Amino acid sequence: MHRTIDIEQLCADKGLRITEQRRVIAKVLADSEDHPDVETLHGRAAAVDPNISIATVYRTVRLFEEAGILERHEFGDGRSRYEAASESHHDHLIDVETGTVIEFADDELEELQRRIAERLGFRLVDHRMELYGVRSDRER
Repeated sequence: MHRTIDIEQLCADKGLRITEQRRVIAKVLADSEDHPDVETLHGRAAAVDPNISIATVYRTVRLFEEAGILERHEFGDGRSRYEAASESHHDHLIDVETGTVIEFADDELEELQRRIAERLGFRLVDHRMELYGVRSDRER
């Protein structure tokens, strides 16, 4: 479900100054097909520009998150992980043995969630779903 997000354009749209180091971090994030944590982002960004410090990555991630450009996730492994904010909704299935995160969308599930909220007297305005599991085809 990887989608190309122009983080640099989102920064411009939000009026954020885009330094060369922020540009590198934005490109690394946009090119990520996984949900990297700050340390992983730093490693990837430093491979492009060795002058990028982990503190710069932390500040940039916080800035992007506050601007609504990034979404932070806690997938139960004790690390905050990030992905570019997306206009299309999706949910996550996390393999608890490998940490692999699978993005998925299911219209039937979305409708069920809307009906549940309605039955409880609410109009659903947003939600986040994370499923945790182990592959059923793995030997025990």
